Amino acid sequence: MRRAKNLSDEDITKIVGILDGWSGKLTWDLLIEAVERHLFARYTRQALHKHPRIQDAFELRKKALSADSDRPQKLASTPEMQAALEKIERLEAQVQRIEAENNRLLEQFARWAYNANMRGLEEAFLNSPLPDVNRR
Repeated sequence: MRRAKNLSDEDITKIVGILDGWSGKLTWDLLIEAVERHLFARYTRQALHKHPRIQDAFELRKKALSADSDRPQKLASTPEMQAALEKIERLEAQVQRIEAENNRLLEQFARWAYNANMRGLEEAFLNSPLPDVNRR
């Protein structure tokens, strides 16, 4: 196990992917163990919880899993069919999480647009291209 470094965007994406495919009981401790197995570093609950994408994905998956416990399990007749059902379930969880992230980003955009308008910033100014990067 290596010393835990700050989580990069790539690490956060991997953790969110772990949550998308999660089945069974979900707790922060179990997630920490799964993250350690995949990223070879141990993070605290606080370190994971402070990232909104991880926090939102955790809460969304927890709700989905509790709702799934009320439904009867789908049984497949072949291992291939079972793998397909598991993939469908993981992809449905991913779609649900991405839709929630998109809604959160749309709300943030609306807030930024309002605040920019209140400061007198016009759309043309906000849409101006970024300056070129001087790499010397």
